[in-house]
Amino acid sequence: MKHNKTGMIGIIITIIVLIVVVVLSNMGTNQMQNMQTVISKLFMPFQNGYIYIKNKITGDEQQISDIEGLKNENSALREENSKLKEQVRELEILKSENNTLKEYVNLKNKYADYATVPANVIERSYSNYDKIVVINVGTNDGIKENMPVISESGLVGRILSVTGTTSKVQTIIDTASTVSAIISTASESILLKGTLSEINNLKATSIPVETSILQGDQVITSGFGGIFPKGILIGTINGVVNTQNELDRYALVTPATDFSKLETVLVITQ
Repeated sequence: MKHNKTGMIGIIITIIVLIVVVVLSNMGTNQMQNMQTVISKLFMPFQNGYIYIKNKITGDEQQISDIEGLKNENSALREENSKLKEQVRELEILKSENNTLKEYVNLKNKYADYATVPANVIERSYSNYDKIVVINVGTNDGIKENMPVISESGLVGRILSVTGTTSKVQTIIDTASTVSAIISTASESILLKGTLSEINNLKATSIPVETSILQGDQVITSGFGGIFPKGILIGTINGVVNTQNELDRYALVTPATDFSKLETVLVITQ
């Protein structure tokens, strides 16, 4: 039965094809053109659809290709940016090292009369009572307690304690620090101490009655006390406080060293 149905379908299709051939062969030129127009109109939507799908697929492929290209370009730019950042960081390190070397050279030249060891500040501890810095040299470098510490600007303090590779420095602004000094315009010695009330200033006391002291006068180490050599700049007088008892007058001294920015120092070993 199934075989008979298949045969019938084949016969029907053959008859339809023959009829179409006969009709087309009997048509005139005008009729043929009309038939072509009809067929063209019938198949036009299919053709347009085919073209649209083809263009869509081609466009998507191009878009995917463009996106992939942008990804690759972005990745290359990121890698280049990373390399540039690394180069900038290396330049900053070299610049910092160069500045440090310049500071060392300046310090060495300025204090050429002393035997010194250069050091970097690696830690600061500024509390209400203690003003301590830690430097990266110790007994392995010949550092001992009470050795003076100076900066390019002036006096920093003295070595308080030492390990093999580090040292604690008691700065002159520490409340327990006392430095014997003289005013540049006088020969009499005075005492400089760190204070609680004047964090950024030293207090100059024991000023002799006959000593003339004015704002702007420089204060240097006196050489007394056996720790600090004579002539190292400590700071500048920025104010004088007179009292009813002339013996109790005192002055405020701004340190020459900016302890908030202190990075490079020299330890005087001899």
